[in-house]
Amino acid sequence: MKHVTPYLTFPGNAKEALDFYKEAFQVEITNVQTFGDADFPTPEEMDDRIMHARLEKDGVLIMVSDAFLDQDVSAGNNISLALEFENDREIERVYSQLAEEGTVIMELQDTFWGARFAKVKDKFNIIWDLNLDKQ
Repeated sequence: MKHVTPYLTFPGNAKEALDFYKEAFQVEITNVQTFGDADFPTPEEMDDRIMHARLEKDGVLIMVSDAFLDQDVSAGNNISLALEFENDREIERVYSQLAEEGTVIMELQDTFWGARFAKVKDKFNIIWDLNLDKQ
């Protein structure tokens, strides 16, 4: 694994949260992409919601997004840990182990953003975003 990054999910107010954290932590907001920018169909009311953004400063990274319309966001399920992997074998091994007694939220698959990705809640109810950039 390369590193682990906290990933915060909001119920539609990620832009407001980004602006707040930018000021509070004196960080930069980078790589902002809305659902409307994405290369897959989403309901029109999702177009202005944040699909992915980053807060960065001095090597510290926090990733942020809005939830889908039907996704319940509450304390406990509003944060996940994003792991970046270096090879297929490693991401497949970790995915299998976490999924074994956990719940697969998104199967390990190739994505439109050029990565292999999966989302799994492990047996301890920790949510993991597994990502392997293919570029």
